[in-house]
Amino acid sequence: MSEPRPSDRHDAPDPDDTFEEIVDEATQRDPDLAVIEAGSRTLRAHSGQPQGEAVPARPADPETDKALRAVEQELAGRWGETKLEPSVTRIAALMDVLGEPQRAYPSIHITGTNGKTSTARMIEALLNAFELRTGRYTSPHVQSITERISLDGSPIEPERFIETYEDIKPYVEMVDAQQPYRLSFFEVLTGMAYAAFADAPVDVAVVEVGMGGTWDATNVIDSTVAVVTPISLDHTDRLGTTPAEIAGEKSGVIKQGATVILAQQPVDAAQVMLKKAVEADATVAREGMEFGVTSREIAVGGQLLTLRGLGGEYTDIFLPLYGAHQAHNAAVALSAVEAFFGIGAEQARSLDIDAIRKAFASVLSPGRLEVVRSSPTVVLDAAHNPAGAKAAADGISEAFSFSRLIGVVGTSGDKDVRGLLEAFEPIFAEIVVTQNSTARAMDVDELAAIAVEVFGDDRVQVEPRLDDALEAAITLAEEEDEYAGAGVLVTGSVITVGEARLLLGRG
Repeated sequence: MSEPRPSDRHDAPDPDDTFEEIVDEATQRDPDLAVIEAGSRTLRAHSGQPQGEAVPARPADPETDKALRAVEQELAGRWGETKLEPSVTRIAALMDVLGEPQRAYPSIHITGTNGKTSTARMIEALLNAFELRTGRYTSPHVQSITERISLDGSPIEPERFIETYEDIKPYVEMVDAQQPYRLSFFEVLTGMAYAAFADAPVDVAVVEVGMGGTWDATNVIDSTVAVVTPISLDHTDRLGTTPAEIAGEKSGVIKQGATVILAQQPVDAAQVMLKKAVEADATVAREGMEFGVTSREIAVGGQLLTLRGLGGEYTDIFLPLYGAHQAHNAAVALSAVEAFFGIGAEQARSLDIDAIRKAFASVLSPGRLEVVRSSPTVVLDAAHNPAGAKAAADGISEAFSFSRLIGVVGTSGDKDVRGLLEAFEPIFAEIVVTQNSTARAMDVDELAAIAVEVFGDDRVQVEPRLDDALEAAITLAEEEDEYAGAGVLVTGSVITVGEARLLLGRG
C-alpha cells in the first residue's frame, strides 16, 4: 500500500513571498482530514527495545502507595482539567517563584486536536536514540497519574513524583494566596513537570498542551520547535466552533523565530497557522510539501514506512502501531526532531538511519488500538471525538480481519457523542453502551438513546457497569462458531479505556 510521494522539499520561503502566495499554495492541497489520532500499540513481531514501562502499576510499597494517594487526593481537590480560567497568569507566577525552571532546557511544544500524545512519544523515542536526556509531559493519563511526567522514556518513579510535589507545594500555596483563583490540577502538574525536568536535568523537554495553546498552562515555554497535529472539532465550547477558530487558539504555541511542523490540516486551519507563522517570523514545514509519508505497507505487528523528512528520505522504518494516522504522526515526529537539530534550515543532511529505525521500532502508545486479550481479541482505543473515531475505525478495519466487531462504548458527556457513534456505526455489528466511574461520564441511558437512533434498537445493549459491559461484549463475540473471528473494541474515552485496561488485567 502506498501514498503519493510528497513534492520535493522546498527551502525556507523567500522573505519576499507574500502571505497570499503561501495561503494559495496551502489551499491547493487536498487536506487529509483522516490524519488524526486513534493512536495504537500492538503485539510486535520485530526487534527494537520498547520505550520504558508505558503504564505503571500502583507502587508495590504500601507506604509509597499511601503517599501517592495522598498527593492524588490533594491534586483532585483543585479545579479539574475541564474547569478553566483562560490565563497563564497563575502558572507564570508559579514559574517565577520556582526560578523559571522551564527555561533551563530547550523544548518542543505540541498542539493540535488529535495525535498529540502518540507524536510526543515518537519524538521522545527519537531524541533518546540520539542519546539526549528527555522529559515528556502529556495528558491525560490512561491509568496512573505518573504517566504524565516521563524522564528518559519512562514514567517518573512514584517516589520522585511525590518528592517533586512536596518540593513545590509551599510555592504553590504562596501563589494560591496571591491569586483570585487557586492553581488548577493541570497547572500544578505542569509546574511539577517543569521542575522535575530542570532537576533531572534533561537535555530537551517534549511538551503536549492540555487544551488549546495561547492560554494553556504549558505555554510558558519558549519552544524552538512548535508541532501542530491535525486540527478538528473538539472542546468547541472553549476553543471555537470551526477549525479556523480552534487554530487561532492553538497557534499561540508558535514563538518568535521558531520552526513550525504543520501536519495536514483543513484549509481554513492551515491559513490561520500560516498567518501566525508569518507574524512570528517562523519557518514552516508542511506535511505533503516539505515532508510526508512516501510509502506505507502493512506489516506483522504494525507497518513498514518510507518517510520523507526535511533532510531526505528514510526507508524501511518499522512502526509497531496500526493505522494511517500513526504513519502521518511518525512523519511529523521525524521532521520535528530534524528541525530541533537544525536540519532543513541550518544543515542539509539526514539523521542516522539506524538510530531512526531503532527509535521507531521501540514506540509504544498505550490505549491506542492496543491489543490486550486474545480469543476473542479485545482492542482498546481512546478515541473520544468523531475524527478520532474515524481514524480508529479505519485503522482497525485495515489491520484486523474480524468477522464481526462488537463495540463497548462509554463517553464523556461534553463530547460530540452522536458524531463518534456515527463514525463507528459501519464497523460495529453490535454495540454495548456503558459508562465509566467519573462524574464526567455520560449517563448510560442518555448514551443508549443516542445509540439506538444511530444503530437501531436491535443492535444496542445497555450495561451500566463497565465490567458487565466487557463480559457482555466478549460473550457476544464468542456466541456462535461462525463468528470465531469476532473481536471487541473498547472506546469512547481515555478514562473508559484505562478502567477497561485494569479490568482486563493490564494494570
